Amino acid sequence: MTELAVNDQAPEFNLPTNGGGAVSLTGLSGKKVVLYFYPKDNTEACTLEAQDFSALAAEFETADTVIVGISPDSVRKHDNFCKKYDLRIILAADEDRKAIESYGLWVEKQMYGRKYMGVARTTYLIGRDGRIAEVWHKVKVKDHAEEVLAAAKALV
Repeated sequence: MTELAVNDQAPEFNLPTNGGGAVSLTGLSGKKVVLYFYPKDNTEACTLEAQDFSALAAEFETADTVIVGISPDSVRKHDNFCKKYDLRIILAADEDRKAIESYGLWVEKQMYGRKYMGVARTTYLIGRDGRIAEVWHKVKVKDHAEEVLAAAKALV
């Protein structure tokens, strides 16, 4: 699948979340949505990213923006991750990777010369109309949440 771009319609998803809930793009209709895809709970960069978004959760809420993190981890792992780090954001479990694949983010990666399949760390800001307003590929975690918050505040 080709990468999604600004102005593309964001693909629908319906996933179970931490805390026993569920989240879908349709269910968030009319709100701005930060949809961030990350590889795995409890790893250094993923933990920092979740903590940064969580620390700014109230400001995102003021900007009428919902934060949803998606990884292939289970709901149970998300619950433990949220409890361990006192996270205040929605984490969706995409164990079969259907949402990850629909966004074109299940990709071949390489570390220390070994190739494997994994999630490309990517963030989408989705407008109230369900269209992608901004995309951040190959996210570097430092200051990323602040940059996304600024974009969410600027989006009408």
